[in-house]
Amino acid sequence: MIRRPPRSTLSSSSAASDVYKRQVVMKPNAIKVRRLGKDVIAGFAGSTADAITLFERLEGRIEAFPGQLLRACVELAKAWRTDKYLRKLDALLIVSDAEVSLMITGTGDVLEPADGVVAIGSGGSYALAAARALVDTELTAEEIARKSMGIAADMCVYTNHNLVVECIDMDQVDNEQNEQSKK
Repeated sequence: MIRRPPRSTLSSSSAASDVYKRQVVMKPNAIKVRRLGKDVIAGFAGSTADAITLFERLEGRIEAFPGQLLRACVELAKAWRTDKYLRKLDALLIVSDAEVSLMITGTGDVLEPADGVVAIGSGGSYALAAARALVDTELTAEEIARKSMGIAADMCVYTNHNLVVECIDMDQVDNEQNEQSKK
């Protein structure tokens, strides 16, 4: 996840989305990046079924607390950590809207990156290092995401060059919110 006005960009390699059964790739194109509603983008690492369950719970929290992604994520993290059923779910989530980018863990953590860059998954540390090196350049958030995922794909056997990219235009979301508040 790269946060650089006027965009927030989330990308995932389809290899990082491979679904494995032992040493065989069973589904090489699982999509781990998606939109939650109109204004939130999200991605995950870990179990697909577990992450989809968490996405559904998060969507409910987003509807309960519209325009308050941080609060919705904190509520999800509290439930994830304390609920007997949710506690067993194995995934990490990254979410972003026009205001904030966050990583949510099953241990109750809701982390906001200090530098606007966060990564998870098997190639996450490679992508994170590359993105941090590129943040001080003139590249856009999407260009940084694509380049950093390319570097991760060159280094990590579980990451390839087939990307899924979702972006939020922060200015457009801000303008829509301003127009709605005038009504």
